Amino acid sequence: MYKIVSKETLNSAVELMEIEAPFVANKCEAGQFIIIRVDEDGERVPLTIADYDREKKTVTIIYQVVGYSTELLSKKQVGEYVQDFVGPLGHPAPLHKCEHVVGVAGGVGSAPLYPQLRKLHEMGVKVDVIIGGRSAEFVILKEKFEEFCDNVYIATNDGSVGTKGFVTDVLTDLLDKGEKYDEVIAIGPVVMMKAVVGVTKPRDIKTMVSLNPIMIDGTGMCGCCRVTVDGKIKFACVDGPDFDGLNVDFDELMARQRMFKEEEHLVDSNADRMCNLMKGVK
Repeated sequence: MYKIVSKETLNSAVELMEIEAPFVANKCEAGQFIIIRVDEDGERVPLTIADYDREKKTVTIIYQVVGYSTELLSKKQVGEYVQDFVGPLGHPAPLHKCEHVVGVAGGVGSAPLYPQLRKLHEMGVKVDVIIGGRSAEFVILKEKFEEFCDNVYIATNDGSVGTKGFVTDVLTDLLDKGEKYDEVIAIGPVVMMKAVVGVTKPRDIKTMVSLNPIMIDGTGMCGCCRVTVDGKIKFACVDGPDFDGLNVDFDELMARQRMFKEEEHLVDSNADRMCNLMKGVK
């Protein structure tokens, strides 16, 4: 059992939770993820690590309350426990020393981007960040990024804060004005990461993307995290979650994401049903 030591509501749909997990905190690195199970009957949910504190022996996760399991997690309070907190899983982000990097985050993509950019800053790299959200409410971790980023740019769909438009609009404007970046790190919805690559690929700018949005079981066994990278089959859970965005087949990836759209709508209404084989088994 793993104790919840702090909890914070970031906006109407997103929450932050700090969990006491000594073994994970001691080993994890930026870019890796954990699998959490709320209770012994719960499903396995992979979440990318948003922060960690080796001295406090805690790991921070940020999650969007969108389904049955995250709703269960949201009901947990400080001082209570979650059943399982397994990790670290996946490969650490392939960070390296260079001159200038910009991170591009969409929505909750700010969570896994934060430790990567902080690590780059600690390595002596100049770091900028572009944070996107539907409105000001959904722009998260702005103050945390401001602690070490040289420039923090904001883009919102409705223009309630920062530039009105998308993160790609801000990135394009910076590049058109002559800003030079050695690398772009994009984390967010798949469609956003594809759009970022659409900006950087013609300019031949190294672009890393995190495919954590397509992970389900965290081990690659279910096959849902399958992706084609540079013509080869990869699995985000075991080979990633970070890949060279210039070589990711986003069209195939997005088509596979739509395969079970209708079935996904049935999940909430059937989530509390139990298989007959499991009834009475404890």
